[in-house]
Amino acid sequence: MHILIIGAAGMVGRKLAAKLSADGELGGKPISELTLVDVVTPQAPDGFTGKVNAKEADLSAPGEAESLVAAQPDVIFHLAAIVSGEAELDFEKGYRINLDGTRYLFDAIRLANGVDGYRPRVVFTSSIAVVGAPLPYPIPDDYHTTPLTSYGTQKAICELLLSDYSRRGFFDGIAIRLPTICIRPGKPNKAASGFFSNILREPLVGKEAILPVAEDVRHWHTSPRSAVGFLIHGATIDLEKVGPRRALSMPGLSATVGEQIEALRRAAGDKAVALIRREPDEMIIKMVAGWAPGFEATRAKALGFTAETSFDEIIRVHIEDELGGEL
Repeated sequence: MHILIIGAAGMVGRKLAAKLSADGELGGKPISELTLVDVVTPQAPDGFTGKVNAKEADLSAPGEAESLVAAQPDVIFHLAAIVSGEAELDFEKGYRINLDGTRYLFDAIRLANGVDGYRPRVVFTSSIAVVGAPLPYPIPDDYHTTPLTSYGTQKAICELLLSDYSRRGFFDGIAIRLPTICIRPGKPNKAASGFFSNILREPLVGKEAILPVAEDVRHWHTSPRSAVGFLIHGATIDLEKVGPRRALSMPGLSATVGEQIEALRRAAGDKAVALIRREPDEMIIKMVAGWAPGFEATRAKALGFTAETSFDEIIRVHIEDELGGEL
């Protein structure tokens, strides 16, 4: 198989490439070629014995999508996006990257569809930001998409496009509505949700972190490890079982910020918790007020998608995957 990962230099993209490289196969078929694409040149994963193409490209630039599709990859993971906070602050960039780039990709596949019957599997990372307040808890699978951010609106539009292009037979697509990923490794990014990871990741290594919202804020989370699992399962699942509603809300863990902090206390003690500094941020408080507290995710669970069930487990995954297994 030839696998294309767009957004391969990002955290999830790197972990997905590493997992595919380590496994050497997808759905029982050997992977012979990996093409890794991002706005900066992605790093090739260690140990992969097949061919690796790593290139710098902007999907929203003219001709780039056609160039990527020309090699007819069997599976396309489309992860590329600018994050929620940045999409809210830069309206034009958000729509150019998150919507126009996706439409260019889908159209490039459509135009290549008649070549030797080419019809790839497309796995698109959507977001729980496609829903907006007022929200029930838990949110059912059939709840309407009424996003309250530009980022959520862009993702919701792309979900509709993916479903229609799949219905028309241009490709076989699935949209994975990712929960907020926690704990994200590395440095803080421009995502408005970044503080959910920051208040755990930084204190775990003795660094101060800023909490911009109240401790009673409830949100929906999963680990990077589970996120990669969602994508791989989405690439191999029988989409006849998914049906025409191609966007799936993933399982996750609903927790308050206070519950996160107590899990940190159990893992690293009062000293770590003391490193969290409260600094309210009105923009983030306003954005978070419309975010999803938790989902039923009934369809995804029935289709075999799984995630962590406690923040103790999420912290343990981070320690194992990022800190060598111990504090």
